Order: sequence, then structure tokens, then C-alpha cells
Amino acid sequence: MSHHFIRFSNVYYSYPGGHEALRGVSFLITHGERVALLGRNGAGKSTLMLLTDEFLTASAGEVNIGDIPITKKTLPLVRQSVGLVFQNPDDQLFMPTVEEDVAFGPLNMQLPEMEVEQRIDAALKAVNAIDLRTRSPMQLSGGQKRRVAIATVLSMEPNILVLDEPTSNLDFGAHRDLITLLANFMHTQLIATHDLDMVRELCPRSIVLHEGKILADGPTSVLLEDCEVRLALGLMDEPPLMQQSTYLINLILTLTYWN
Repeated sequence: MSHHFIRFSNVYYSYPGGHEALRGVSFLITHGERVALLGRNGAGKSTLMLLTDEFLTASAGEVNIGDIPITKKTLPLVRQSVGLVFQNPDDQLFMPTVEEDVAFGPLNMQLPEMEVEQRIDAALKAVNAIDLRTRSPMQLSGGQKRRVAIATVLSMEPNILVLDEPTSNLDFGAHRDLITLLANFMHTQLIATHDLDMVRELCPRSIVLHEGKILADGPTSVLLEDCEVRLALGLMDEPPLMQQSTYLINLILTLTYWN
């Protein structure tokens, strides 16, 4: 049995007020894929993220994590398999200290104390936050909180990482550290983001949501050059990647010549 893939089959979701956030969404993300989820604000990205871990329940259709359909009965197993990192790290950090936050998941898995300690160490080292271990999450910067929020998920040793806007409000150094971390996580990843630089570097495949439906699903390099996709993402004023590359090459040649 594999727990490393995500399958949405004709999934709909409507909020209590009647807003239909997802309308017939279907896709399969297989073991080891790193996939970007793109779309403007309100396209349905965060709703889709929450459905992967049953924080929301589909109004219709089916969500599977590996061979497991998400139901109330299978929820504990699903949440061990899927590590969901929220857009706002304050939604994920609630214990008095960082190490207690990181230990929360493994302790609820009823793991032995020694293994819990090993997982805390490994997760904090992975996000370069071992020095934050005894700090209060409330005293951390935004970038530090985000790293610790990711550590709380890594301590569960998930098969799948689902991240909602993971690079928002990060400085350059923290941004690079996060990209390196995600590049070294060899299991399945679904990343909702507006950070196209990260997408181009990390995600060979992208899924584009528009008004609750999948507008496009395919190679990132192709989709980001597509006029319809660029219009849906609000990128028509940004030069296509080929034009950006040509501009950078010309700039480098010019600087080299004058130096």
C-alpha cells in the first residue's frame, strides 16, 4: 500500500454561505512529484489544501491519500501521512516552547520518549532552528515561526508535504534555506504559492486553478509561457520567461564588456 500520492476525483466544495470554492477538481500527484498549485487569490488554492488533511470535507467527489479515501475513520492515518503547513504559522504554533510544539505530533502518535527526542532534534536541524528549541514561539520572527511550523510537520515524518504559501514574508536567506529544504525532501509535495521564482526552481509540474476549476495542468516551463494561463494568473504585464532570460543574458554581456 502506498501513501505517497494524492488523488482528487471530481471534487466540489461549497462554504456554508453558498460560495462554491471548488468545482469538479480532478488530478493525481504521484510518489515523489513536486507540484505547484497556482492561481489568483480566491481561486480555491487554500480550500484545496485543507481538503488534503480533512480540515474541510468535500461537498462531493472523493479525496484519496494513497490507497486511502479520506473519511472520519481513516483520518488519523491520513494525518500521519500528510504534513500540512498553514499559510499563517501562528495557526500551527500554540505550545509554550518550540520543542513542545515540535513534540506535539509524535507524542500524540504515542511514540517512545527517546524517539520523540530524536524526531525533535532531526526536525529542528532540518530547518536550521536547533537554537530556537527552548524559545517561546510568540517571541520569534515571522521567518523563524515559519521554519518551526515546518519542523512541527517534519517531526511526524510525513510521506507528503502540503504547503500553503511557504515563502511569504521570508527574507532572502530564509527563502533560500526553505528552497534547499524542500529540494532535499524526496517525497511528494504540493505547494500553493505566488512565488514564481520558487516554482520555476523547484516544481517541474504546475496545476493552475481559476475560479474553482483546473485551468491547466502540465510542465511549469510550458504553462508559464501560455497566454491564457498568464492572463489567469495576472502576469500579462510581466515579460515571459524567455524574454526575461534574454534580458539577463544581454545585461551580463554588457556588464562584462564594460568591465
